[in-house]
Amino acid sequence: MTEPTRLSPQIDTSVPHSARVWNYWLGGKDHYLADQAAGDAYSSRYPLIVPFAGESRDFLRRTTTFLAKDAGLRQFIDLGAGLPTSNNTHEVVQRIDPTSKVVYVDHDPIVLLHVHALLTSTPEGATAYVEADMRDTETVLNGAAKTLDMTQPIGLVISDVLGHIVDWDEARGLVKRLVDRLPSGSYLALSHSTAADAAHQVVQDEYNSSGAIPYLLREPSVTIELFEGTELVEPGFTSWPRWRPDANTGVLTDRAGWGGVALIP
Repeated sequence: MTEPTRLSPQIDTSVPHSARVWNYWLGGKDHYLADQAAGDAYSSRYPLIVPFAGESRDFLRRTTTFLAKDAGLRQFIDLGAGLPTSNNTHEVVQRIDPTSKVVYVDHDPIVLLHVHALLTSTPEGATAYVEADMRDTETVLNGAAKTLDMTQPIGLVISDVLGHIVDWDEARGLVKRLVDRLPSGSYLALSHSTAADAAHQVVQDEYNSSGAIPYLLREPSVTIELFEGTELVEPGFTSWPRWRPDANTGVLTDRAGWGGVALIP
């Protein structure tokens, strides 16, 4: 298991933080009063946001299961890992094959404080953490190469984090750079939130103006562009609960978020 550089970041717990608010909605424990207040204020105006968060996490579980079980991948990069809760990428794939290796990427000081929870691993496999801005392709790939064999197929997981990048061309560019550098036979598993309805957009705009790290909701007709140059597997680019649902999947809406899994030729 690769240890990250230990830092002592200064955390302002009086200001809500998107990763901690998300953790609160998912039933995690890594949040503070300001995050609870912001999460409750959001959910009081738009109650569906809490099950939406669960839908996003469940999409991650099902897609990483596909990558490990159906696509047979044993190496993974999780970009913008966020705070650990349940069914983290390494937990899902190492249940399928204990030899699986996972590299998490994030540069958020909040995540750095909890990185030890992400770096648990089976004895046969490995987990590692790369401290980097996900837009810094060279640092991401060079860091991943310390744990992964970059000549063999890799599962690139980008779970609902690109809304934090305001510039759309920049978001598209970072995905393209990574996809272009991964070996043939790799896969991209990607999701992005959208506005379920007008009320959802209004509450998100208010949240974005609160001083918390903003997240831009984007239409599926836009975010499908992120799969340019890849080959989507069935059922293609669709709403989270519609992507290969299983016994644990509920269908609340076709609008909360969309995603897909694609082969990198």
